[in-house]
Amino acid sequence: MEHLELRRKIIIMISIMAAMLFAALNQTIVGTSLPRIIADLGGIEYYSWVFTIFMLTSSITAILVGKLSDIYGRKPFILIGIGVFTVGSLLCGVSDSILELILYRGIQGFGGGMIMSTAFTAVGDLFSPRERGKWQGIMSSVFGLASVFGPTLGGYIVDHFHWHWVFWIFLPFGLVAFAAIYFLFPSVQRKEKESIDYTGSLLLTITVVPLLLSFTWAGNQYEWLSPEIIGLFGVTIVALFLFIRTEKRVASPVLPLEMFKNKVFTISNIIGLFLGAGMFGSIMYMPFFIQGVMGTSATKSGFVMMPLTLAMVAGSTISGQIITKTGKYKKLALLGLFIMASGMTSMHFMDTETTNITATLNMILVGTGLGITFPIFTLTVQNAVEHKYLGVSTSSVQLFRQLGGTIGVSIMGSVMNNTLADHFSENSQKLIASTPNVTPQMSEQIKELANPQVLLNQDAVMAKFSSLPPESVVFLKQVMEILRESLSYALNGVFLTGALVIGTALLLTFFFLKEIPLRTSNESKAKLKDQSA
Repeated sequence: MEHLELRRKIIIMISIMAAMLFAALNQTIVGTSLPRIIADLGGIEYYSWVFTIFMLTSSITAILVGKLSDIYGRKPFILIGIGVFTVGSLLCGVSDSILELILYRGIQGFGGGMIMSTAFTAVGDLFSPRERGKWQGIMSSVFGLASVFGPTLGGYIVDHFHWHWVFWIFLPFGLVAFAAIYFLFPSVQRKEKESIDYTGSLLLTITVVPLLLSFTWAGNQYEWLSPEIIGLFGVTIVALFLFIRTEKRVASPVLPLEMFKNKVFTISNIIGLFLGAGMFGSIMYMPFFIQGVMGTSATKSGFVMMPLTLAMVAGSTISGQIITKTGKYKKLALLGLFIMASGMTSMHFMDTETTNITATLNMILVGTGLGITFPIFTLTVQNAVEHKYLGVSTSSVQLFRQLGGTIGVSIMGSVMNNTLADHFSENSQKLIASTPNVTPQMSEQIKELANPQVLLNQDAVMAKFSSLPPESVVFLKQVMEILRESLSYALNGVFLTGALVIGTALLLTFFFLKEIPLRTSNESKAKLKDQSA
């Protein structure tokens, strides 16, 4: 496909980006809309599953489709992905209960995993590694645009229309993308001698799903050492052992283990794991700081976060252009990781006096570093393996990054919750000791306020206690201030953890990632042993 004329390549790329934007917008638009959806459907106890089920189904589909697309070609799977995602979106809009919505979000996830996996792999089919940089940078910017417009559009829709339109508004966009890819994307013949590794696929699924669930639930629904979490980890270990044993024996493994003998492939995925952990783990908690600690409204919070996305778009685009022009990527990766770690370190020093301007500047630093770095490790993996492994290697990058993000959010959530509880308990006890005539009722109210969610709607909380005596109201305001300081202290620990994780990725890149020349053609089949020597 790399020998197609440039005009047709560009048209195909526009079609692929349209499909990606369709999936990414549907994903980012849900976040701001979900509170209103839950208010209508009920089932607040299942709130997190609306996101968790999408993560599970999309992660598994991405890695499985990666290998299948190497056998059958990319076109069938990106078309199936758009079709499944469209059906899932349509069904989400007609949900009558939270359980139906979760089921249909799972269907969306199957389609989304196919779209994302095949879209980035298709870039590798169309362009040589040397040319790929700028296109993958542009592809990454699609996520940035979706992050800018999705939440804003979602809020507008639920404020002015029925929430069903959150899932339906982009359906025509998906149909256009389907038609464009159907008519423009070249088909390839199936590799007849390739068999499908059903056993390996099943064992890989049994390995990844419990692992993702364990890190999603640990510290939230269950304690880290609870039988449920230990059981999930146990299932993962057993399934992983059986998976490795199976993959060594089958003729066409779903995840060829020989790729891990390639040092560039292995190190790039490990770095991607750390990058995902630091990126998702830290950025997920930044809105909490802006709204809970700084007291910025939800609407203004979106504007404070927006520069991160715009900086990421700019960084990824510029990074891709530089890689294509110079053929070099290691120094650029080090620069991006350094900028990102610097931004997170700066976030660590924010406090209750931090202004929106300071927070915005920190967001620009993190976004720029992330944008520079994000496309690089997909490129290093694709460049390090033979073209016949393009699909499965690209999917592996997404899987490791997703695993890193899940692990990062879980660990940093535990850091925040434990630090917050200790800091708040210590300082609230000091307040009680220094305040005369503290009644049992006031002590109970302290326990009721020991929740960071309180800070996201302080006016409503104070209105609830407005009937109390004036001295009690003053006391509760002091408790709220302690909670605000405790949340700031806890999130400082989260951001520092994120900075250390990205710093680790920086060291791994500096000492262990070997820069190999970017191939100028997909037909140049460099041997794996030469690339990993």
